[in-house]
Amino acid sequence: MENWITVMSANKLTEGSISKNKLGNNSFLLIKREDAIYALLNQCPHLGCAMHNGELSGYILKCPCHDWLFDIRTGQFITAPEIKIPTFPVKVEAGEIMVNMGGEN
Repeated sequence: MENWITVMSANKLTEGSISKNKLGNNSFLLIKREDAIYALLNQCPHLGCAMHNGELSGYILKCPCHDWLFDIRTGQFITAPEIKIPTFPVKVEAGEIMVNMGGEN
């Protein structure tokens, strides 16, 4: 389902930063890495910890609660890829970051 929502200006998201955002009941992250932007649900699938306080190293985001490691490109848990954080399609149009909350990757 196409449900593109403008979230923020693209020039406000800096390289390597984690931006916490909220649309309705959905809290999600925007992360910029090497000029690509990734959107992930702001919740670890383990115990629901908020991921915005996690530590980013390359493309790996570490859960602040139990040190679980997730690939921001796919949302997959490094140790068990069948466990994942939901990710969402992202595009930039007219300098604005848009996320498709209805189109989980």
